Amino acid sequence: MRRGLFIPTLATFGFAFLYAPIISLVVFSFNESRLVTVWTGFSTRWYAALFQDSQVVAAAILSLQIAATSATIATVLGTLAGIALSRLGSFRGKTALTGMAAAPMVMPDVITGLSLLLLFVSMEAMLGWPAGRGFVTITIAHSTFCLAYVTVLVRARLSDMDRSLDEAAMDLGATPLRVFFDITLPIISPALISGWLLAFTLSLDDLVIASFVSGPGASTLPMVIFSKIRLGVSPDVNALATIIIGIVALGVVAATLIGLRTRPRG
Repeated sequence: MRRGLFIPTLATFGFAFLYAPIISLVVFSFNESRLVTVWTGFSTRWYAALFQDSQVVAAAILSLQIAATSATIATVLGTLAGIALSRLGSFRGKTALTGMAAAPMVMPDVITGLSLLLLFVSMEAMLGWPAGRGFVTITIAHSTFCLAYVTVLVRARLSDMDRSLDEAAMDLGATPLRVFFDITLPIISPALISGWLLAFTLSLDDLVIASFVSGPGASTLPMVIFSKIRLGVSPDVNALATIIIGIVALGVVAATLIGLRTRPRG
C-alpha cells in the first residue's frame, strides 16, 4: 500500500512545486500594493495600468502578427516537406533534407539566433534586403525553426495514412492534385491544425532568437516582459501573465470539450 502511494504522492509534490508559483502570481496580480510580495488589499488597478501601457500593447500586437504569419508560412512549407519525405520515396538529397528538418529542434536557440543574424547582415550588405531588422527578419527566423515541428507532425500523420485510399481515387480517374485536396488534405488536417497551433505558440513564446534578429522599434512581447523584470517584477507584469494564463486555460478547456464531443460513443 505504501509503495502504491509513493508515486502519486511524489507526482503531487512535483505538480504542486510547479503550479504554486503560478497560483501565487495570479493572486498577487490583484494586489493593491506596488510591492508584489506584500498583500495590502484586492484591486484591479494593475490591469487598467497594463492596457494603458502603449509599449506592452504595441509589443503584444506585433507578437500576434509575427506568430500568425510565421505559423502560416511554416505550416505551408512544413506540409510540402512532410509530403516529400513521406510520399516521394528515395530521392537525391532525402537524407540531407531529413537532417535539416530535424536540426532546428535540437539546435540551441543562441546558435540559431546568431547564425540568422549573421545571415541577415550579410544579405543586407550584398543585396540591400532585408533593410534593417524588424518584423520581416523575426518572421523569417520564426518560420525557419517552426518549419521543423510542422514537418515532423505532417510526416508522422502521413506515415499512418492508408495509401490505398489515394490509389483507389486515382484508379477512378482523379488527378494527383484532386486526390490531395479531396482525400489527403482532409485526413491530415488534424496534423496541420496541431502544427499551426504549435508554431504559433513557439513563435509567441520565443525570446532568444527574436533578441538576435530584432531591431529598434520591433520588440516582441517576451522581450518587453524580460526588460521589465530585469529590475524586479512589477504588478502589471503579474497582470499580463495572468491574462496569458487565462487565455491558455480557456483554449485547453475548449479543446477538451471539443474532443469529448467528437469522441465516438460505444
